[in-house]
Amino acid sequence: MGVIQEEPLSADPSVDEGSPALKAAVFEALRAVQDPEIPVNLVDLGLIYQVLVRRDGLVHVEMTLTTPACPVATMLPGQVQNLVSLVPGVSVVLVDLVWDPPWTRERMTETARLELGLI
Repeated sequence: MGVIQEEPLSADPSVDEGSPALKAAVFEALRAVQDPEIPVNLVDLGLIYQVLVRRDGLVHVEMTLTTPACPVATMLPGQVQNLVSLVPGVSVVLVDLVWDPPWTRERMTETARLELGLI
């Protein structure tokens, strides 16, 4: 199963973690984004590392790509930001593209592995 951290935006207890319904809607939007080279959504591919949601609608997404040389490196984060911003209740979307830890196939969900014939 892919690993997605869902932690508070800050260690400060005055910062809330947002509603579970809003977080679920954000993940639904993220599942609508597919890697153009691999016909699987970003969540199941394990490319979404962290999603933080606050009650005020601020959403912070940490994501990676399968490789730093990925030809869609400039396109996918913008697509994520755009689709998440359309979720009712979301006010601001911050997307950070990170390379650490590097993506590996082990981050993929079992569903993605089955779709791609890897198991």
